[in-house]
Order: sequence, then structure tokens, then C-alpha cells
Amino acid sequence: MNGRLKRRSLRSIDSSEALAVFGALAHTTRLEIFRLLVRYLPYGLAAGDIARLIAIPHNTLSSHLAMLEQVGLLRSRREGRSIIFAAVEARALDIAAFLTEDCSPLDPDQQSSIPRPSYAFPAKREVLTAKKRFNVLVLCTGNSARSIFAEAILNREGVGRFRPFSAGSHPEARPNPLAITLLSELGYDVSGCRSKSWHEFAGPDGPTMDFILTVCDVAAGKTCPTWRGHPLVVHWGIPDPIEIAGSEVEKRAAFVDAYRRLTARITSFVNLDVENLDRTTLKRKLITIGGMEGATEMTLKRMTA
Repeated sequence: MNGRLKRRSLRSIDSSEALAVFGALAHTTRLEIFRLLVRYLPYGLAAGDIARLIAIPHNTLSSHLAMLEQVGLLRSRREGRSIIFAAVEARALDIAAFLTEDCSPLDPDQQSSIPRPSYAFPAKREVLTAKKRFNVLVLCTGNSARSIFAEAILNREGVGRFRPFSAGSHPEARPNPLAITLLSELGYDVSGCRSKSWHEFAGPDGPTMDFILTVCDVAAGKTCPTWRGHPLVVHWGIPDPIEIAGSEVEKRAAFVDAYRRLTARITSFVNLDVENLDRTTLKRKLITIGGMEGATEMTLKRMTA
């Protein structure tokens, strides 16, 4: 009994609070926002960055952020002209403790070692400049949508640490107009976007890659060129939005969906401690990232191979 009483002291919420938190998270967009900000612990992101990465309008975003903040899952503060939002890790741990309250009570000696994160707002997120910038090549078949998205997202989110490139096994003449329009609407510089062959990066004059990410099952199944430098090669297959037929609204929705799935993977990637992880651990983490929501069947099969 003492163990259970002690366990209850670890959490600071009751049933009504828990229901409010679950209610706030019972919406696809709010859940995605919270998971995004967890990947950016402890520093958080500006509201504008959240809107861009989740690909939703600012006026829609504000109501979702307000609800998450109201139940204590987020905290915010102003930095210049921006409002910065950060996930409250302690609140999430409180919810986990509430859910597992009646499971195998902890020994009192174990409880004292459980970390209790602070509710204080974290310090400002700084742009990290690594001693070495990692070259990342994202591959698909046509280099017209998915790999273009990934290159653009990584170029902004990985500034100072990653140098992204994209290419295709059979590149199209130009990137897909719907992909370019979406990136432009979200504030990306699309002036340099072009479809390229992967042979452009396989020759002796191409940059030596540290990572090769295939986002297309077709490209992943082809015999790739021989890459110099023994890069880590990982498959992150997601469905091709170009294959979606229907109205313009349905097609745009498919492109937004692909963009958001790649955002989830890339934001997880850039927040890894790439500089200090050993090669085996790093590859395992990258494979796990590839299996996030929306992964193709080939990707999931490779995870268990």
C-alpha cells in the first residue's frame, strides 16, 4: 500500500485534468503539433515555424495552440516579434504516471531516482554550427516532389549542421508544380529547385555523402550508383502524391500529406545527436524514423529484415 501511495505522489493531476489533456490531444492536428514540439525539446519553435512544418494556416494554428496551452501541454513566451511554444515534458510524464498508476507500484527507493523535469520555460533555441556539416542526399524516382520536399525542409531545419541535396533515378524535366506551389506558400525559397539525376552526385566531382535517404520504393529497389565515402543508406518510403487522381483539392491534400510525413521524419533526424552517436546506433535510429506513420510496406518490411 505504501508503494502505491508513494506512486500517487509522483503525479500532479486528477481524473478531470487527465480528461482535459486527452480531449486536447484527441485531434489529429493538435496531436501532430505536440509531437513536433516534443522533437524540439527543450527549446521549442516559433508559431510561424510550427505552421510551416505542419502546413496549416496561422489562424487555424492559433486555436490549436491555445487549447494545448490551456491544458498545460505547452508553454509560450515572446521573443522579439515571435511567440515561441515549447512542449512541457513534465506534463506528459504526469499523464504517463496517471495512466500507469495501478501498474506494479514502484519501490520507494526507485522513486527518488525518477527525473522530474522543470516547468520553467526553456532557453532560446540556438542555431548549432557543427565542426563538420553532414552531406545528405535524398533520392526518389523523378526528383519532382518527395525528395524536393525533403531537401527544402532539411535545408531550413538543418542549417549549420546538414547540407542537403536531392536527385532521382529517372528525373523529370522539372519539379511538380503542386510541390513547388506548396513550398512557396509555406515560405520556402524555390528559386533553385530543379530535378536532377543521381549520377550527378556519384561521379568523382560530386560531394561525398554522409547519408543517403531513399523516399521512394521504386528508387530504393533499383541498383544505385557506387557512393564514395561509405554513407549510411536508409529507406524512408512514403506514398507518391503524384499518383493520386481526382480533383485539385484531393491532389493538393496528397501533397500536403507527403510534406507533413517528411517533416515528421526530418525534424526527428535533425534533433538526433548525430555527432556523437556510433554508426550502428545512428543507423538503427534512422531506420526507426523511417517507420513513422505513413511508411510504405517496403519500409516496414526492411525494418524487420
